[in-house]
Amino acid sequence: MTSSHAIMLIVGILALGLGLTTLVRPSVTRRLLGMPDHEATTYVLRMGGMMVTVFGLVLVLFLAAFTAVPGAPQ
Repeated sequence: MTSSHAIMLIVGILALGLGLTTLVRPSVTRRLLGMPDHEATTYVLRMGGMMVTVFGLVLVLFLAAFTAVPGAPQ
């Protein structure tokens, strides 16, 4: 695994963890960011959490698919 692969993996895992936390527990993220306790805030945080989760998932899965190909740089 090259250094760029390791960086991609770390960023993907961090994005996945942050996105899942925001998606499942928006109250924690709302408190950390100092946002008001409104229904609209919860919707926005869940949508953003889902986008960040998918971004992390795509990074990790693309890395896994790339390294599974024969002849890929290790």
